Amino acid sequence: MDHFPSNWGKPRNENVDQYNTIPMHKSLPDGLSQSAYGPTTRTQQPLITGTSVIAFKYKDGIMMAADMLGSYGSLARFRDIQRLHPVGEKTIVGASGDLSDYQYIQHILDSVMTTEHCADDGHVLGTSNIYEYLWRVMYNRRSKFNPLWNSLIVGGIDKGERFLGYVDLRGTTYQTTTIATGFGSHLAQPILRKRVEGREDEITEEEAIAILEECMRVLFYRDARSLNKFQRGKITEAGLEISEPYSVSTEWGFAEGIRGYGA
Repeated sequence: MDHFPSNWGKPRNENVDQYNTIPMHKSLPDGLSQSAYGPTTRTQQPLITGTSVIAFKYKDGIMMAADMLGSYGSLARFRDIQRLHPVGEKTIVGASGDLSDYQYIQHILDSVMTTEHCADDGHVLGTSNIYEYLWRVMYNRRSKFNPLWNSLIVGGIDKGERFLGYVDLRGTTYQTTTIATGFGSHLAQPILRKRVEGREDEITEEEAIAILEECMRVLFYRDARSLNKFQRGKITEAGLEISEPYSVSTEWGFAEGIRGYGA
C-alpha cells in the first residue's frame, strides 16, 4: 500500500520501484519534465497561525509579549508555541502569522548568527542589521510571489540605542515607539499610544510590565484566537530575558448581564 497521499492516483511502475521511493517524471513536448508530485505551488493562505505580538520602548529598553497559541482555523490546536525568538545577545524577534514560516525564519536567523560567529572577525550583527536582513528576506520572497506569511517585530539595543521595527510579508517596514501586530493593532495599539507615546523615556520596568499585561488581558477578552498564557520579553543594556509562560487575572462576571451570553 502507498502511504503517501501526494502519490495517490498517479501511475507507477511497480516492477522498477515497488514502494515508490523514487519520484517518477513524465516528459513534456519541449523536453522539460514534471515531477510526479505535480507542478510547483505557492502557499495561498497561512495554516497554523499565531495572533498578536505587542512591543514598545520604555526607559531602560524594549518590552515585548506574545501569547502561546497556535490556531488551526478556529481550533485552538497548539498551546505551547513560543513566538519570541532571541537572536544574538540583545535582539528579540516576535512573529504573528504562519508558524511554519516562522520556524523557517528562525532557522535562517540561527544560520546567519552561526556564520557570523564562525567568522570571528570581531564584528557582531546588531538589531538594526537583523532588521534590515529580514526586510530583504521578506521582500525577496514577496517578489517571487511566494511570501513568508508573517508580521515580524524586531526589538533590541543597538549601539546603546533602543531599536524597535516592523516587517511584514510584503517587505513593508517602519520604526516607531509602539508596535502591535494582528488584532493587537486594533485593540492594544490605542492603549499603547495613550500610555506610552511621549513617555517612553520615563516609564519604569514595573509600569511597562503593567501596561503589557493590560494589553494582553484586553486581547484575551476580545480576540477569539488568543490565549491567557503568554511570554514577556525584555531587552536592556544588560542583555535579553524571556520569561516563563504565565497568565493574567481575568473577570467574567460582567458577561452575565450581556444579552445572548450563555443560557
